[in-house]
Amino acid sequence: MTQWTGRSLGTQWQHAFFYRLIALGGRKVAYAFLFWVVLFYMFKPSARERSAAYLVRRFPDAGRAALWLHRWRLQWELGKVLVDRATAGITGKASLRTAEDGAAIIRALHAENKGLILLASHVGCWHISMSALPDLLSAPASVVIYRNSEDYDRHYFEHQDGKPPFSVIDVAEGPKTAIAMIQRLQGGGVLCLMGDRPLGDSRVCRVPFLGGDILVPYTAFHLASVSGAAIVVFFAERTGPGEGEHRLGGVIRVPAGLGKNPEAYVPHAGAYARMLERCVEKLPYQFFNFYNMWDIDGHQNQTQKGPDRGTQA
Repeated sequence: MTQWTGRSLGTQWQHAFFYRLIALGGRKVAYAFLFWVVLFYMFKPSARERSAAYLVRRFPDAGRAALWLHRWRLQWELGKVLVDRATAGITGKASLRTAEDGAAIIRALHAENKGLILLASHVGCWHISMSALPDLLSAPASVVIYRNSEDYDRHYFEHQDGKPPFSVIDVAEGPKTAIAMIQRLQGGGVLCLMGDRPLGDSRVCRVPFLGGDILVPYTAFHLASVSGAAIVVFFAERTGPGEGEHRLGGVIRVPAGLGKNPEAYVPHAGAYARMLERCVEKLPYQFFNFYNMWDIDGHQNQTQKGPDRGTQA
C-alpha cells in the first residue's frame, strides 16, 4: 500500500453495529467488544501490512514478538479512538482541553487579524479535536475534509442533528476549495488542515522523517505565505476514555511571496515534520499511520494513475 486512501477497513454493517452497541451500552461495552475485533485484525495479513513500515522505523531494534506487541498496542489505541469518536457524537460525552499557556498563544496569534491556521496530524483523538474550538475562540472556523466513498466511519458531528462548530470545506470541490480556504483566512477566521498526508494530486515537498524522506502537502504553508496567517501546529493527545488534550508543537511563520515552488516551503514543512517526530517519539501508539509514507516513488506513480479520495480530518 503506497498511498493512503481513507478507505474503511471494516464494512458498513460492522460500523453500524458498533454505533448501535454504543447507543445501547455505552463506551465500556464497545471497548469490551473491541478487544475481539482488534484480535481478529491482528491475524489479518492486510491489516499487518498497513502498519509495518511505520513500526519498523519507530522500533528498529524490535524482534518479531516485540513488533507483534507494538502492532497490538497501535491497533488497540486506534480502536479506542474510533469508539470515543462515535461516543462523542452519539452520547455527547467527550472532554478536550487546551493548557492555558497554549490557549493564550492561540488567542494572541488570532488577535493579529490575519486569520489563523491550525495544522493537525493523525495523532490521538484528532477526529474530535475541533469540537473544543468554541471554548478556545469565538471566530468562524472551517475544517478541510477529504472523504472516500468507501469510508463508512462517521465523523462525530454526523451522529448529531445540530451543526458542528465549524463549516466543512470539501477538497472534492476542486478550485472552490482553495477559494474557500483563502476567504476564511481573509475574513479573520480559523482554518484547520491535516499536515502529515498528501492526497491524490496534493502539492507536496520532500522532508526527512523517522530516518527517511516523506512527502507532505505544503498547502498550509502556501496559504500562510499568501495570507500572512500564523500556523499553529498542535497534537490532540488522547489522555483517557473520551478525554484528550491539545498540545502545541510550535508556531510556524512563513514569509510572504514564496509562490508555488515546493523548494521554498521545505524549511517550514521540515519544521513541522520535526515537531511530528518529537510527538511520535513520545506517543508511538497514537500516531495512526497505516500506509508506507516513505514509499515516495510508489506514491508518485499511483498519483499519476489517478487519486483516490479519502478522509483527512
